Amino acid sequence: MKRISHDTYATVFAVVYLGLMTNALLLLGCLPLVVLLVTTDPATSWPLLAVSAPLCAPSVAAAFTVFRDHSRGGTQVARAFFAAWRTVWRKALALGAMTSALLVVLLVDVRAVSAMDISVVVVPLLAVIALVALAVTLVGLVAIAEEPKARLRDVLKASLYLGVRRWYLTAVSLLVLATQLMLFTSMPAIALGLTAAPALYLAWANSRYTLRPVLRTGEATA
Repeated sequence: MKRISHDTYATVFAVVYLGLMTNALLLLGCLPLVVLLVTTDPATSWPLLAVSAPLCAPSVAAAFTVFRDHSRGGTQVARAFFAAWRTVWRKALALGAMTSALLVVLLVDVRAVSAMDISVVVVPLLAVIALVALAVTLVGLVAIAEEPKARLRDVLKASLYLGVRRWYLTAVSLLVLATQLMLFTSMPAIALGLTAAPALYLAWANSRYTLRPVLRTGEATA
């Protein structure tokens, strides 16, 4: 039998380290939201969840930057994460806050019309708008990670157009993240400690491919 080379061991170790360290940093960045999800009933604490959810956006964008650096041979996970967080936190937080506010409005509208006859038309429409908003947020965070200097308005326009145009990639990413959320509700330790980084990596890869028309040699055009 052939012996496993040192390079193979190093590659496996690097991937495992990338996943575990990214999971730990994501948990640190999303700690307020995680604490609320674990200790409260989301049905009654959703206003607090809506306020704390945008705080995760900078950490998610920083994780996407870590994945980008790793694909280019980078090995300093923690350093890349914190450097990216300091760079993208304003735009990522603004994007997360806008999405959270929109989802709250949509949720209130759904509850308001749920008992009306028009609910059979309005509720599915509002659900579609919510899915589009989540898609734009996901692709937008990847865009911010790829090009932190891009204007948020341009990020939103590109994310909306390309996210809808390549809806099949966006759908897969959202499905994977929804599965990750379901796993969190049943096995939070596994979801936070093992599967969060792989799920986000898949979403990053899909979203980065979605953004290829506005990327040039791995970087977004100005």
